[in-house]
Amino acid sequence: MSDDKQTKLSIGQIILKGTIIAAIITIPSIVAFVISWTILNNLIYAVVMGGIIHFIAMGFSLKISKKILVKK
Repeated sequence: MSDDKQTKLSIGQIILKGTIIAAIITIPSIVAFVISWTILNNLIYAVVMGGIIHFIAMGFSLKISKKILVKK
């Protein structure tokens, strides 16, 4: 047997870790949207700002998911 073999995650672990990653992606986007809409009072700028933050958060979540979703 090889030490490189990885065991499967249980359904509960997948749900928990998936929820954490979803929160990492979603919460900063919504907060950036609401704050920029409140400060700038312009919906279009707020949507653009929220979208930019969303894609940045997706990049970070990809790196985080590679670390937390792998069970050794």
